[in-house]
Amino acid sequence: MSQFFSIHPDNPQPRLIRQAVEIIRGGGVIVYPTDSCYALGCHVGDKAAMERIRAIREVDARHHFGLLCRDLAEAAVYARIDDRQFRLIKAATPGSYTFILHATREVPRRLLHPRRKTIGVRIPAHRVVHALLAELGEPLLSSTLMLPGDAAPLDDAQEIRARLEHRVDLILDGGSCGIVPTTVVDLTPEIPAITRLGKGSAGLLGVAVGA
Repeated sequence: MSQFFSIHPDNPQPRLIRQAVEIIRGGGVIVYPTDSCYALGCHVGDKAAMERIRAIREVDARHHFGLLCRDLAEAAVYARIDDRQFRLIKAATPGSYTFILHATREVPRRLLHPRRKTIGVRIPAHRVVHALLAELGEPLLSSTLMLPGDAAPLDDAQEIRARLEHRVDLILDGGSCGIVPTTVVDLTPEIPAITRLGKGSAGLLGVAVGA
């Protein structure tokens, strides 16, 4: 049965953050709030935990996980970011965007798009996430909390608890954070394109919505 922490969304309790990170480092899967809906997370290097998230969401190897990073400097360790991409990401972050970029060798092969060798990176605007990342000292592997058959991500912590308490190790209840996922921006082509329009404003980016 999972642990359940009620965490303050603006002033997360350090003790709870430390316990959450201990669970992540110990191979756990957590549910946590972000600036664009709840998400499932685990340690980047933990293949077994990643496969548990795949099983919860019932997705196959083609499913893209994202890396939640503290800042652009950390994102640049895992993704190749040129000057043009840097300016665009800097203007939009922290915020509700996921950027698709070519991965560096720091990213485990199992996380890459099999053909394009890309990775999604995200610099969120949520204090609980920032506290987790600061304590963890590295990115968090993440996937939106969208369960099979559901039309939208889960947003109520008690419903999350009822449905997942035997499948995850920790639920961080930070209150409602919405059901709109991030806006996904592919920065790999010469002309960047929005491949999923979500919570992040397209106008802030000044790029076209892809087909």
